[in-house]
Amino acid sequence: MTAADLAIEVRGLRKSYGALEAVRGIDLNVERGEIFAMLGPNGAGKTTTVEILEGYRTRTAGEARVLGHDPARHERDLMQRMGIVLQQSGVQQYLTVREIVAMYAGYYPRPRDVDEVIGLVGLNEAADQRIIRLSGGQHRRVDLALALAGDPELLFLDEPTTGFDPSARRQAWETIRALAALGKTVFLTTHFMDEAQSLANRVAIIARGEIVAIGSPNTLGARGSSSTLITFGLPDGVALPGAIGAQPEASGSWRLETETPTRVLHDLTGWAMGAGVELIGLEVSRPSLEDVYLELTSEEPEEGAA
Repeated sequence: MTAADLAIEVRGLRKSYGALEAVRGIDLNVERGEIFAMLGPNGAGKTTTVEILEGYRTRTAGEARVLGHDPARHERDLMQRMGIVLQQSGVQQYLTVREIVAMYAGYYPRPRDVDEVIGLVGLNEAADQRIIRLSGGQHRRVDLALALAGDPELLFLDEPTTGFDPSARRQAWETIRALAALGKTVFLTTHFMDEAQSLANRVAIIARGEIVAIGSPNTLGARGSSSTLITFGLPDGVALPGAIGAQPEASGSWRLETETPTRVLHDLTGWAMGAGVELIGLEVSRPSLEDVYLELTSEEPEEGAA
């Protein structure tokens, strides 16, 4: 892979605040056209890392390249090619949605059509409403619209669906997927595991200022354990052969962890079919992205700004 294939390159990135080292030698690449998610508790260094890449914060050491530029130089060419949705933003409350999007579009040399942007984020019906009258979820849609106004190559989305109801979240996900399908690169931070699982091509988990895991959501789910969990229930009065190796649960169901799920399922279902027994609520699962995240960040502080 060449540098031209990468939207973001980070090598040995460090950031210190006095004696506190918030970011401790991070390395990562983000490919062009990729949806890349960074996960981590408050205080883990996630926000600091993203703000360095956005050019809002200077690094202490290491290298960072964003669309071929050093973000610390604040070059106009880079700024015009990025869109940013911050966790919190303040826009002119007495302008309408259309007016604020048009104003931001005017800052860029090749903006998207204003009405197209408004439609893309699902604000057609609120286009002529003043910002101050919008709901919290609609405010976040305005934030996303402003990030899209300049038709950026790279989008930084910091908790973009906070305050959205389930339907609005799904619509936002479709918008993000559509942008990636057009070749846009998306760098996403979120506390919603299902959001990262659904959207991201790759995920990085940051803990204690370091990247502790990186890969596709499914790969990271398999990382935590090679075991597969099989759970099921049995009809009253049915005895399970000891050779199956399952353990009873307090709920009355049975639990079986194995590194050879195909063979074990063959033995289990073969016995059930031969005995004419229905396996109630049979489930087969691997560790989820959330399981791995909780395992890797369990010692992280729950509060902080880094």
